[in-house]
Amino acid sequence: MTTYRDRAEAGRDLAERLTDLAGRPDVIVLGLVRGGVPVARVVADRLGVPLDVLVVRKLGVPWAPEVAYGALGPGVQVSNEMVAGRISEHDRGQVHRREQAELERREQRYRAGRPPLDLTGRTAVIVDDGLATGATARAAVQVARHLGATRVLVAVPVGSEQAHQLLAAEADAVVTCQLPRDFAAVGAYYDDFHEVPDDEVTQALTATA
Repeated sequence: MTTYRDRAEAGRDLAERLTDLAGRPDVIVLGLVRGGVPVARVVADRLGVPLDVLVVRKLGVPWAPEVAYGALGPGVQVSNEMVAGRISEHDRGQVHRREQAELERREQRYRAGRPPLDLTGRTAVIVDDGLATGATARAAVQVARHLGATRVLVAVPVGSEQAHQLLAAEADAVVTCQLPRDFAAVGAYYDDFHEVPDDEVTQALTATA
């Protein structure tokens, strides 16, 4: 198992696995907001392709927010019914309203002055800093297809085998640098796993515009 110094180092490792996409005019890298964006910026720079963001919000179990029962994207919701069925309709409604409001806030912040994301005819490479449950990335794949992508890849530095299998059934390909047998939280594989602020996301987009 390798521990990355930070998300930039993870992005360099990930880009080495994606060299067949370098310079292709149909390819676009999509960083999952927010932690995936610093990784995605490095990947996009190394491959010489555009970077954009995809805003997806995890729907967390109220008493264990790190456990996802689903996720939201622009116009898309996915759910794990086995988990969601254990949560009351009232509680699910509260979580949904909160996450929908945050999704809309982030869409307005990151898309300010830029047109809506259009992936028609593109190969979309969805990048995050890691895969734990895979719920957020699964929603991202569905959003990308909804936006017209003809091919959707998920690429992460590290992930769980369970999430990798889940995404393999959704995406056209899943690229993972590390699949630890005893997967811990994503942050366990980074020395620096700070919470990425909005400013860092907007700076990444400006730097690659």
